[in-house]
Amino acid sequence: MTLGRSIAGAMLWASLAACAADPREGYSTRSVYTGDIRTIAVPMFENVTFAAGLEAQVTEAVIKEIQARTPWRVVDGASADAMLTGVVRASDLSRMAADPRTGLMQELGVRVSVDFDLRDHRTGALVVSRRGFTAVDAFVPARGTGERLEVGQSSAVQRLARDMVAQLRGANW
Repeated sequence: MTLGRSIAGAMLWASLAACAADPREGYSTRSVYTGDIRTIAVPMFENVTFAAGLEAQVTEAVIKEIQARTPWRVVDGASADAMLTGVVRASDLSRMAADPRTGLMQELGVRVSVDFDLRDHRTGALVVSRRGFTAVDAFVPARGTGERLEVGQSSAVQRLARDMVAQLRGANW
């Protein structure tokens, strides 16, 4: 039993020794979020597409993702440490699979693209800026399942929000 404990102890020390102080340099026990940012504002994204209401879906999904996955609290713009703004640039459908007999679409892809900026609201410094940030997801409108466009669009928006927040996590504050 003591041999097992000593092996486990050695493995624990070896794994801790492999951790880096800076999360960008390897494994780390430190948070990947900066400690000086506690609040973030996310005003409604702009929408330059013909997909009505997509800006509200994207904004809501991003806010929920920030609340679920970061230590930041979402507040109004005047009192926030940082501000995330964005523009929905594209929402497109693409054919992914068709029935070889009928030519009818069996699977469609939904692509949603945004441009977004994260600014330190206290200094005005631009922290993260991405253009053409895109997420794609699929849905099956074919007979039998008959998923609606909203299913694919919602999945793409969720994926986009998750990926955007991951980009914020890696920001150099």
